[in-house]
Amino acid sequence: MSHEEVEVLVVGAGQAGIAMSEHLSRAGIGHLVVERDRIAERWRSWRWDSLVANGPAWHDRFPGLEFDVDPDAFAGKEQVADYLVAYAEKFEAPIRTGVEVQSVTRLPGRPGFRVQTDQGTIDARYVVAATGPFQRPIIPAVVPEDAGIHQIHSNQYRNPAQLPEGAVLVVGAGSSGVQIADELRRSGREVFLAVGPHDRPPRSYRGRDFCWWLGVLGKWDMAAPPVGAEHVTIAVSGAHGGRTVDFRALAATGVTLLGRAGAFEDGVLAIAPDLRANIAAGDANYLSVLDEADAYVRRNGLDLPEEPEAHVIGPDPESLAHPLLALDLPAAGVTSIVWATGFALDYSWLQIDPDAFDERGRPRHQRGVSAEPGVYFLGLPWQSRRGSSFLWGVWHDARYIADQIGIQRGYAAYRPAPEPSSEPALVTSGVAR
Repeated sequence: MSHEEVEVLVVGAGQAGIAMSEHLSRAGIGHLVVERDRIAERWRSWRWDSLVANGPAWHDRFPGLEFDVDPDAFAGKEQVADYLVAYAEKFEAPIRTGVEVQSVTRLPGRPGFRVQTDQGTIDARYVVAATGPFQRPIIPAVVPEDAGIHQIHSNQYRNPAQLPEGAVLVVGAGSSGVQIADELRRSGREVFLAVGPHDRPPRSYRGRDFCWWLGVLGKWDMAAPPVGAEHVTIAVSGAHGGRTVDFRALAATGVTLLGRAGAFEDGVLAIAPDLRANIAAGDANYLSVLDEADAYVRRNGLDLPEEPEAHVIGPDPESLAHPLLALDLPAAGVTSIVWATGFALDYSWLQIDPDAFDERGRPRHQRGVSAEPGVYFLGLPWQSRRGSSFLWGVWHDARYIADQIGIQRGYAAYRPAPEPSSEPALVTSGVAR
Protein backbone atom coordinates (compact mmCIF):
# COMPACT_ATOMS: atom_id res chain seq x y z
CA MET A 1 0.00 0.00 0.00
CA SER A 2 1.32 3.43 -0.93
CA HIS A 3 1.79 6.55 1.17
CA GLU A 4 2.01 10.14 -0.08
CA GLU A 5 1.58 13.70 1.11
CA VAL A 6 -0.42 16.52 -0.45
CA GLU A 7 -1.33 19.98 0.74
CA VAL A 8 -5.05 19.75 -0.05
CA LEU A 9 -7.04 16.57 -0.58
CA VAL A 10 -10.42 16.98 -2.26
CA VAL A 11 -12.76 14.01 -1.80
CA GLY A 12 -15.19 13.63 -4.70
CA ALA A 13 -14.90 14.40 -8.43
CA GLY A 14 -18.41 15.55 -9.20
CA GLN A 15 -19.32 19.15 -9.93
CA ALA A 16 -18.17 20.27 -6.47
CA GLY A 17 -14.77 18.57 -6.61
CA ILE A 18 -14.07 19.82 -10.14
CA ALA A 19 -14.98 23.41 -9.22
CA MET A 20 -12.78 23.14 -6.12
CA SER A 21 -9.85 21.88 -8.18
CA GLU A 22 -10.14 24.74 -10.65
CA HIS A 23 -9.93 27.41 -7.97
CA LEU A 24 -7.09 25.68 -6.14
CA SER A 25 -5.21 25.42 -9.44
CA ARG A 26 -5.74 29.11 -10.14
CA ALA A 27 -4.38 29.93 -6.68
CA GLY A 28 -1.32 27.75 -7.21
CA ILE A 29 -2.24 25.51 -4.28
CA GLY A 30 -1.06 21.91 -4.62
CA HIS A 31 -3.86 19.40 -4.35
CA LEU A 32 -5.25 16.02 -5.35
CA VAL A 33 -8.86 15.05 -6.10
CA VAL A 34 -9.80 11.44 -5.36
CA GLU A 35 -12.96 9.74 -6.58
CA ARG A 36 -14.08 6.17 -5.90
CA ASP A 37 -15.89 5.85 -9.24
CA ARG A 38 -15.66 7.79 -12.50
CA ILE A 39 -15.77 11.56 -12.81
CA ALA A 40 -19.39 12.74 -12.37
CA GLU A 41 -20.45 9.12 -11.81
CA ARG A 42 -23.70 9.96 -10.08
CA TRP A 43 -24.93 11.87 -13.10
CA ARG A 44 -24.50 8.65 -15.06
CA SER A 45 -25.56 5.86 -12.72
CA TRP A 46 -27.73 7.52 -10.05
CA ARG A 47 -30.22 9.02 -12.51
CA TRP A 48 -32.97 7.63 -14.71
CA ASP A 49 -32.42 7.27 -18.45
CA SER A 50 -34.49 10.23 -19.63
CA LEU A 51 -33.36 12.74 -17.00
CA VAL A 52 -32.39 16.21 -18.15
CA ALA A 53 -31.03 19.12 -16.14
CA ASN A 54 -33.58 21.23 -14.30
CA GLY A 55 -32.08 24.46 -15.60
CA PRO A 56 -31.37 25.61 -19.19
CA ALA A 57 -27.87 25.21 -20.58
CA TRP A 58 -27.19 28.96 -20.64
CA HIS A 59 -27.68 29.09 -16.88
CA ASP A 60 -26.62 25.77 -15.35
CA ARG A 61 -22.95 25.69 -16.31
CA PHE A 62 -19.50 26.73 -15.16
CA PRO A 63 -18.03 30.01 -16.41
CA GLY A 64 -15.65 29.53 -19.32
CA LEU A 65 -17.28 26.53 -21.01
CA GLU A 66 -20.67 26.24 -22.68
CA PHE A 67 -22.70 23.11 -23.27
CA ASP A 68 -22.75 21.74 -26.78
CA VAL A 69 -26.53 22.16 -26.96
CA ASP A 70 -28.93 25.01 -27.65
CA PRO A 71 -28.50 27.54 -24.79
CA ASP A 72 -32.22 27.37 -23.98
CA ALA A 73 -32.30 23.55 -24.03
CA PHE A 74 -31.96 21.23 -21.06
CA ALA A 75 -28.91 18.99 -21.23
CA GLY A 76 -29.38 15.25 -20.73
CA LYS A 77 -27.68 13.46 -17.87
CA GLU A 78 -24.93 11.98 -20.06
CA GLN A 79 -24.31 15.41 -21.60
CA VAL A 80 -23.90 16.88 -18.12
CA ALA A 81 -21.43 14.15 -17.14
CA ASP A 82 -19.48 14.60 -20.38
CA TYR A 83 -19.45 18.35 -19.82
CA LEU A 84 -17.92 17.92 -16.36
CA VAL A 85 -15.25 15.56 -17.73
CA ALA A 86 -14.42 18.09 -20.45
CA TYR A 87 -14.25 20.90 -17.92
CA ALA A 88 -11.83 18.95 -15.75
CA GLU A 89 -9.66 18.22 -18.80
CA LYS A 90 -9.72 21.90 -19.73
CA PHE A 91 -7.43 22.82 -16.82
CA GLU A 92 -5.88 19.36 -16.33
CA ALA A 93 -7.44 18.76 -12.92
CA PRO A 94 -5.33 16.34 -10.84
CA ILE A 95 -8.07 13.73 -10.43
CA ARG A 96 -7.39 10.14 -9.43
CA THR A 97 -10.35 7.80 -9.92
CA GLY A 98 -10.91 4.38 -8.39
CA VAL A 99 -9.80 5.55 -4.95
CA GLU A 100 -12.23 5.17 -2.05
CA VAL A 101 -11.64 7.20 1.10
CA GLN A 102 -12.28 5.03 4.15
CA SER A 103 -11.39 7.38 7.00
CA VAL A 104 -9.94 10.80 7.80
CA THR A 105 -8.32 11.33 11.20
CA ARG A 106 -6.29 14.20 12.61
CA LEU A 107 -2.52 13.69 12.75
CA PRO A 108 -1.29 13.66 16.36
CA GLY A 109 1.05 16.45 17.38
CA ARG A 110 1.17 18.25 14.03
CA PRO A 111 -1.19 19.95 11.57
CA GLY A 112 -3.11 17.94 9.03
CA PHE A 113 -4.90 14.66 8.59
CA ARG A 114 -4.18 11.01 7.82
CA VAL A 115 -6.48 9.82 5.04
CA GLN A 116 -6.88 6.09 4.75
CA THR A 117 -7.96 4.89 1.31
CA ASP A 118 -8.30 1.46 -0.27
CA GLN A 119 -5.11 2.27 -2.19
CA GLY A 120 -2.98 3.41 0.76
CA THR A 121 -2.62 6.48 2.98
CA ILE A 122 -2.44 10.16 2.17
CA ASP A 123 -1.38 12.88 4.59
CA ALA A 124 -3.06 16.21 3.83
CA ARG A 125 -2.80 19.59 5.50
CA TYR A 126 -6.35 20.43 4.44
CA VAL A 127 -9.30 18.22 3.46
CA VAL A 128 -12.30 19.31 1.35
CA ALA A 129 -15.36 17.05 1.52
CA ALA A 130 -16.88 17.59 -1.94
CA THR A 131 -19.19 14.60 -1.90
CA GLY A 132 -22.35 16.67 -2.35
CA PRO A 133 -25.80 16.22 -0.81
CA PHE A 134 -26.81 12.94 -2.51
CA GLN A 135 -24.97 10.45 -0.31
CA ARG A 136 -27.33 7.93 1.29
CA PRO A 137 -30.75 7.28 -0.29
CA ILE A 138 -33.63 7.47 2.18
CA ILE A 139 -36.35 4.82 2.04
CA PRO A 140 -38.70 5.29 5.01
CA ALA A 141 -39.37 2.13 7.02
CA VAL A 142 -43.06 2.09 6.12
CA VAL A 143 -43.78 -0.89 3.89
CA PRO A 144 -41.92 -4.03 5.07
CA GLU A 145 -39.72 -5.89 2.61
CA ASP A 146 -41.86 -9.02 2.91
CA ALA A 147 -45.05 -7.19 1.86
CA GLY A 148 -44.74 -8.47 -1.71
CA ILE A 149 -44.22 -4.97 -3.14
CA HIS A 150 -41.19 -4.16 -5.31
CA GLN A 151 -39.57 -1.11 -3.69
CA ILE A 152 -36.73 1.05 -5.03
CA HIS A 153 -35.36 4.52 -4.39
CA SER A 154 -35.51 7.07 -7.19
CA ASN A 155 -31.74 6.80 -7.62
CA GLN A 156 -32.27 3.17 -8.70
CA TYR A 157 -35.07 3.93 -11.15
CA ARG A 158 -34.09 3.84 -14.83
CA ASN A 159 -37.24 3.43 -16.96
CA PRO A 160 -40.77 1.96 -16.82
CA ALA A 161 -39.70 -1.40 -18.29
CA GLN A 162 -37.53 -1.96 -15.22
CA LEU A 163 -40.57 -2.34 -12.95
CA PRO A 164 -42.86 -5.36 -12.75
CA GLU A 165 -46.23 -5.12 -14.46
CA GLY A 166 -48.89 -3.31 -12.49
CA ALA A 167 -49.65 0.06 -10.95
CA VAL A 168 -46.92 2.15 -9.33
CA LEU A 169 -46.98 4.33 -6.24
CA VAL A 170 -44.48 7.20 -6.39
CA VAL A 171 -43.81 8.81 -3.02
CA GLY A 172 -42.44 12.36 -3.16
CA ALA A 173 -43.42 15.31 -5.31
CA GLY A 174 -40.13 17.09 -5.84
CA SER A 175 -38.48 17.21 -9.24
CA SER A 176 -37.64 13.49 -9.27
CA GLY A 177 -41.01 12.21 -8.11
CA VAL A 178 -43.00 14.39 -10.51
CA GLN A 179 -40.90 13.47 -13.54
CA ILE A 180 -40.89 9.75 -12.75
CA ALA A 181 -44.66 9.73 -12.18
CA ASP A 182 -45.20 11.54 -15.48
CA GLU A 183 -42.95 9.12 -17.38
CA LEU A 184 -44.66 6.09 -15.87
CA ARG A 185 -48.10 7.45 -16.74
CA ARG A 186 -47.02 8.20 -20.33
CA SER A 187 -45.86 4.58 -20.60
CA GLY A 188 -49.41 3.43 -19.83
CA ARG A 189 -48.99 2.57 -16.16
CA GLU A 190 -51.59 3.42 -13.56
CA VAL A 191 -49.82 5.80 -11.19
CA PHE A 192 -50.48 7.08 -7.68
CA LEU A 193 -48.42 10.09 -6.54
CA ALA A 194 -48.05 11.02 -2.85
CA VAL A 195 -47.63 14.80 -2.66
CA GLY A 196 -46.00 16.53 0.31
CA PRO A 197 -45.22 20.22 0.90
CA HIS A 198 -43.52 21.79 -2.11
CA ASP A 199 -42.74 24.93 -4.03
CA ARG A 200 -43.56 24.94 -7.73
CA PRO A 201 -42.19 27.94 -9.59
CA PRO A 202 -43.25 28.62 -13.18
CA ARG A 203 -40.95 26.96 -15.69
CA SER A 204 -41.16 30.12 -17.75
CA TYR A 205 -43.18 33.32 -17.63
CA ARG A 206 -43.45 36.25 -20.00
CA GLY A 207 -40.74 34.79 -22.22
CA ARG A 208 -38.16 34.16 -19.49
CA ASP A 209 -37.15 30.94 -17.74
CA PHE A 210 -37.67 30.73 -13.99
CA CYS A 211 -33.87 30.64 -13.54
CA TRP A 212 -33.79 34.15 -15.02
CA TRP A 213 -36.64 35.32 -12.83
CA LEU A 214 -35.08 33.97 -9.65
CA GLY A 215 -31.89 35.77 -10.64
CA VAL A 216 -33.33 39.23 -11.29
CA LEU A 217 -35.61 38.95 -8.26
CA GLY A 218 -32.60 38.21 -6.05
CA LYS A 219 -33.89 34.79 -4.98
CA TRP A 220 -30.77 32.83 -5.92
CA ASP A 221 -28.81 34.88 -3.40
CA MET A 222 -31.13 34.23 -0.46
CA ALA A 223 -28.81 33.24 2.38
CA ALA A 224 -31.30 30.89 4.05
CA PRO A 225 -34.72 29.39 3.29
CA PRO A 226 -37.78 31.06 4.79
CA VAL A 227 -38.58 29.92 8.31
CA GLY A 228 -40.57 26.69 8.15
CA ALA A 229 -39.51 25.95 4.57
CA GLU A 230 -36.13 24.37 5.29
CA HIS A 231 -37.19 20.97 3.94
CA VAL A 232 -39.74 22.00 1.30
CA THR A 233 -38.93 20.43 -2.05
CA ILE A 234 -39.02 22.27 -5.37
CA ALA A 235 -41.15 20.77 -8.12
CA VAL A 236 -39.53 21.88 -11.37
CA SER A 237 -38.73 20.04 -14.57
CA GLY A 238 -36.78 20.45 -17.78
CA ALA A 239 -38.42 17.37 -19.33
CA HIS A 240 -40.15 17.68 -22.70
CA GLY A 241 -38.51 21.01 -23.38
CA GLY A 242 -39.35 22.40 -19.95
CA ARG A 243 -42.85 22.81 -18.57
CA THR A 244 -44.32 24.20 -15.38
CA VAL A 245 -45.18 21.41 -12.95
CA ASP A 246 -48.98 21.43 -12.60
CA PHE A 247 -50.39 18.71 -10.38
CA ARG A 248 -53.90 19.31 -11.73
CA ALA A 249 -52.66 18.74 -15.27
CA LEU A 250 -50.81 15.64 -14.11
CA ALA A 251 -54.04 14.34 -12.56
CA ALA A 252 -55.83 15.03 -15.85
CA THR A 253 -53.53 12.48 -17.53
CA GLY A 254 -54.74 9.84 -15.09
CA VAL A 255 -52.31 10.15 -12.18
CA THR A 256 -54.12 9.78 -8.83
CA LEU A 257 -52.91 12.38 -6.34
CA LEU A 258 -52.55 11.44 -2.68
CA GLY A 259 -51.50 13.15 0.51
CA ARG A 260 -48.34 12.09 2.28
CA ALA A 261 -47.84 8.38 2.86
CA GLY A 262 -48.43 7.19 6.42
CA ALA A 263 -48.44 3.86 8.24
CA PHE A 264 -48.86 0.51 6.48
CA GLU A 265 -50.87 -2.42 7.81
CA ASP A 266 -52.33 -5.53 6.14
CA GLY A 267 -51.71 -4.18 2.66
CA VAL A 268 -53.32 -0.80 3.35
CA LEU A 269 -51.31 2.43 3.33
CA ALA A 270 -52.70 5.26 5.44
CA ILE A 271 -52.77 8.62 3.63
CA ALA A 272 -52.47 11.93 5.48
CA PRO A 273 -55.37 14.39 4.99
CA ASP A 274 -52.99 17.11 3.76
CA LEU A 275 -53.25 16.90 -0.03
CA ARG A 276 -55.44 19.98 -0.47
CA ALA A 277 -53.25 22.04 1.87
CA ASN A 278 -50.06 20.96 0.08
CA ILE A 279 -51.46 21.74 -3.35
CA ALA A 280 -52.82 25.09 -2.16
CA ALA A 281 -49.45 26.08 -0.69
CA GLY A 282 -47.73 25.12 -3.94
CA ASP A 283 -50.25 27.20 -5.91
CA ALA A 284 -49.63 30.17 -3.62
CA ASN A 285 -45.89 29.89 -4.18
CA TYR A 286 -46.40 29.73 -7.95
CA LEU A 287 -48.70 32.77 -8.02
CA SER A 288 -46.40 34.77 -5.75
CA VAL A 289 -43.55 34.38 -8.24
CA LEU A 290 -45.83 35.59 -11.04
CA ASP A 291 -46.86 38.62 -8.99
CA GLU A 292 -43.24 39.49 -8.19
CA ALA A 293 -42.32 39.10 -11.85
CA ASP A 294 -45.16 41.41 -12.95
CA ALA A 295 -44.05 44.01 -10.41
CA TYR A 296 -40.46 43.77 -11.68
CA VAL A 297 -41.63 44.29 -15.28
CA ARG A 298 -43.62 47.39 -14.32
CA ARG A 299 -40.87 48.82 -12.15
CA ASN A 300 -38.25 48.46 -14.87
CA GLY A 301 -40.44 49.29 -17.86
CA LEU A 302 -39.65 46.01 -19.63
CA ASP A 303 -41.36 45.06 -22.86
CA LEU A 304 -42.23 41.47 -22.04
CA PRO A 305 -45.48 39.88 -23.28
CA GLU A 306 -48.24 39.54 -20.72
CA GLU A 307 -49.53 36.07 -19.80
CA PRO A 308 -52.86 36.50 -18.01
CA GLU A 309 -53.70 32.83 -18.57
CA ALA A 310 -50.71 31.83 -16.43
CA HIS A 311 -52.55 33.20 -13.38
CA VAL A 312 -55.54 30.90 -13.89
CA ILE A 313 -55.62 27.85 -11.62
CA GLY A 314 -57.61 25.01 -13.20
CA PRO A 315 -60.44 23.03 -11.60
CA ASP A 316 -59.71 20.45 -8.96
CA PRO A 317 -59.45 16.87 -10.25
CA GLU A 318 -61.44 14.12 -8.52
CA SER A 319 -58.45 12.94 -6.48
CA LEU A 320 -58.03 16.47 -5.09
CA ALA A 321 -61.72 17.23 -4.62
CA HIS A 322 -62.27 13.93 -2.78
CA PRO A 323 -58.84 12.79 -1.61
CA LEU A 324 -58.25 9.22 -0.47
CA LEU A 325 -57.30 8.66 3.15
CA ALA A 326 -56.15 5.08 2.61
CA LEU A 327 -54.82 3.07 -0.32
CA ASP A 328 -55.27 -0.70 -0.42
CA LEU A 329 -52.20 -1.58 -2.48
CA PRO A 330 -53.24 -5.09 -3.61
CA ALA A 331 -56.76 -3.95 -4.46
CA ALA A 332 -55.36 -1.00 -6.46
CA GLY A 333 -53.01 -3.32 -8.32
CA VAL A 334 -49.90 -1.59 -6.97
CA THR A 335 -46.89 -3.85 -7.48
CA SER A 336 -44.12 -1.25 -7.16
CA ILE A 337 -43.21 1.74 -5.02
CA VAL A 338 -40.66 4.33 -6.12
CA TRP A 339 -39.46 6.31 -3.11
CA ALA A 340 -38.49 9.79 -4.34
CA THR A 341 -37.81 10.76 -0.75
CA GLY A 342 -34.39 12.33 -0.98
CA PHE A 343 -31.03 11.59 0.58
CA ALA A 344 -29.25 11.81 3.90
CA LEU A 345 -25.72 13.04 4.45
CA ASP A 346 -23.11 10.46 5.38
CA TYR A 347 -19.80 11.73 6.72
CA SER A 348 -18.99 8.63 8.78
CA TRP A 349 -15.59 8.53 7.05
CA LEU A 350 -14.74 11.95 8.51
CA GLN A 351 -13.63 10.79 11.95
CA ILE A 352 -12.95 14.21 13.41
CA ASP A 353 -14.27 16.14 16.41
CA PRO A 354 -17.90 15.01 16.89
CA ASP A 355 -18.83 18.63 17.63
CA ALA A 356 -18.10 19.37 13.96
CA PHE A 357 -21.53 17.81 13.24
CA ASP A 358 -24.97 18.42 14.70
CA GLU A 359 -27.25 15.78 16.20
CA ARG A 360 -28.48 14.80 12.72
CA GLY A 361 -24.98 14.37 11.30
CA ARG A 362 -25.03 17.63 9.36
CA PRO A 363 -21.79 19.63 9.26
CA ARG A 364 -21.47 22.67 11.49
CA HIS A 365 -19.96 25.20 9.12
CA GLN A 366 -19.87 28.80 7.99
CA ARG A 367 -20.13 28.92 4.20
CA GLY A 368 -18.41 25.55 4.05
CA VAL A 369 -15.69 26.30 6.59
CA SER A 370 -15.96 23.52 9.18
CA ALA A 371 -15.94 23.93 12.93
CA GLU A 372 -13.00 21.50 12.67
CA PRO A 373 -9.96 23.58 11.57
CA GLY A 374 -8.52 22.36 8.28
CA VAL A 375 -11.75 20.70 7.06
CA TYR A 376 -14.05 22.25 4.45
CA PHE A 377 -17.36 21.21 2.91
CA LEU A 378 -18.57 21.90 -0.62
CA GLY A 379 -21.77 21.14 -2.52
CA LEU A 380 -24.18 21.38 0.41
CA PRO A 381 -27.72 22.75 -0.13
CA TRP A 382 -27.91 26.37 0.98
CA GLN A 383 -24.18 26.32 1.71
CA SER A 384 -23.97 30.06 1.16
CA ARG A 385 -27.11 30.80 -0.81
CA ARG A 386 -30.07 29.23 -2.55
CA GLY A 387 -28.04 28.59 -5.69
CA SER A 388 -25.36 26.55 -3.93
CA SER A 389 -26.65 23.20 -5.23
CA PHE A 390 -26.44 24.29 -8.88
CA LEU A 391 -23.34 24.07 -11.09
CA TRP A 392 -22.79 27.81 -11.16
CA GLY A 393 -23.54 28.12 -7.45
CA VAL A 394 -21.06 25.46 -6.36
CA TRP A 395 -18.42 27.15 -8.55
CA HIS A 396 -18.76 30.38 -6.56
CA ASP A 397 -18.76 28.52 -3.24
CA ALA A 398 -15.55 26.73 -4.31
CA ARG A 399 -13.88 30.06 -4.97
CA TYR A 400 -14.67 31.16 -1.43
CA ILE A 401 -13.28 27.92 0.04
CA ALA A 402 -10.08 28.28 -2.00
CA ASP A 403 -9.69 31.83 -0.63
CA GLN A 404 -10.13 30.56 2.92
CA ILE A 405 -7.52 27.86 2.42
CA GLY A 406 -5.18 30.51 1.01
CA ILE A 407 -5.68 32.67 4.08
CA GLN A 408 -4.87 29.76 6.39
CA ARG A 409 -1.78 28.91 4.35
CA GLY A 410 -0.61 32.48 4.87
CA TYR A 411 -0.97 32.23 8.63
CA ALA A 412 0.77 28.85 8.67
CA ALA A 413 3.71 30.25 6.67
CA TYR A 414 4.24 33.25 8.95
CA ARG A 415 7.56 33.40 10.77
CA PRO A 416 8.51 36.37 12.99
CA ALA A 417 11.57 38.36 11.92
CA PRO A 418 14.70 37.64 13.99
CA GLU A 419 15.26 40.14 16.77
CA PRO A 420 18.36 42.38 16.47
CA SER A 421 21.34 41.47 18.68
CA SER A 422 21.41 43.21 22.09
CA GLU A 423 25.24 43.07 22.41
CA PRO A 424 27.15 46.35 21.61
CA ALA A 425 29.72 46.37 18.83
CA LEU A 426 33.40 46.31 19.93
CA VAL A 427 35.15 49.62 19.00
CA THR A 428 38.68 50.74 20.11
CA SER A 429 40.56 53.97 19.31
CA GLY A 430 38.05 54.79 16.65
CA VAL A 431 39.19 51.78 14.60
CA ALA A 432 36.87 48.86 14.13
CA ARG A 433 38.54 45.51 14.42
